[in-house]
Amino acid sequence: MADANIYESPRLLDEYLLFHFAEENDIFPANGIGYPAAMREATGFTERTVGHFKQSPVERGLDLGCAVGASTFAMARHCAEVIGIDYSHAFIHAAGQLQQGREIRYRRHDEGHHFTELTAAAPDAEARNRCAFEQGDALNLRGDLGSFDRVHAANLLCRLNRPVELLKQLPSLVRPGGELVLATPCTWLGEFTPPEQWPVGSTAEWLRENLQNHFSLVKSTHEPFLIRETARKFQWSSSLVTVWEKSS
Repeated sequence: MADANIYESPRLLDEYLLFHFAEENDIFPANGIGYPAAMREATGFTERTVGHFKQSPVERGLDLGCAVGASTFAMARHCAEVIGIDYSHAFIHAAGQLQQGREIRYRRHDEGHHFTELTAAAPDAEARNRCAFEQGDALNLRGDLGSFDRVHAANLLCRLNRPVELLKQLPSLVRPGGELVLATPCTWLGEFTPPEQWPVGSTAEWLRENLQNHFSLVKSTHEPFLIRETARKFQWSSSLVTVWEKSS
């Protein structure tokens, strides 16, 4: 993956711990800045994408591009076992520490040399004990990974250098009757994905073309998300979320 080293930096790790685990008051502290309501509505992205799965219990879940693990922990509420995989060693190390019940101190960047120290912690032990994390490449998954009742991949596709290769793997990863949730902001950038690997038409059309032989489209919607860089600079984005069911 091109430019993957940015996901090993302490700055990105801090931003993603804030993105995944911070309370709303930590993202928008009382500092006199009038944050728009739409920004507040964009918090809790990991919970909202996982919320598109059915709420019934299943055996196995897979969270591809899990980052620091909040979506993996959320999947564990209804999966007996969840594996979270990410390309970033730093992200997986942090997720593993949280899975073991440790708290992680990280820094929220306010401005310039001003930072605020915060603490990230995973949910209760029952959810943690259902999760396992491993560093890996979504385009080169280990052969003995097996198949899953639920597969979740949020904001991953447009960070892969050959995204169609992941789509080709999905039929073997999702069990018949299983669920697939894909979220992508469709921000196709040359530093991650060569332009010749971008969808020719819309991303939604590209997904249908590549998945329709094995999956039925259950729902297509949008979920906003917010990544804070400083007290006055945020990334507000909207992901296309598609929910699929594997053909029996």
